[in-house]
Amino acid sequence: MAKSIFEKLGGEYEQQGDYLIPRLTVPAEEDRSIGIWGRRHLDYLKQYRKVTYTNLLTSGKLNAYLADINEQAQERSHRLIEDMKQAQGITEQLKAENALEWTGKMNNTLACAREIVNKELIYT
Repeated sequence: MAKSIFEKLGGEYEQQGDYLIPRLTVPAEEDRSIGIWGRRHLDYLKQYRKVTYTNLLTSGKLNAYLADINEQAQERSHRLIEDMKQAQGITEQLKAENALEWTGKMNNTLACAREIVNKELIYT
């Protein structure tokens, strides 16, 4: 029997009953934490960018890609929060004087930063 293209490229088949099933393996990936931002982007890839997800998964680069996205999102989020805190005058002094106002402003700042990071990095 002539070899298939898969066999010519080094692939092997395994007999299962009456069928020959290609023996496929996914390359090993480095073990890095993908964090909350990486998980959100993973959900986005699975739902809306299926080809990109499949390509990253089969090439063994998915975990590293998601870990990089997570790091970028964390850095961007921290930068945005610090910039917004300065712009809105959110200080430790405000926290000591009026905790309720400080909490409201911080919650607003965190929500804005999260929304910006989601739009710029996670859901694109």
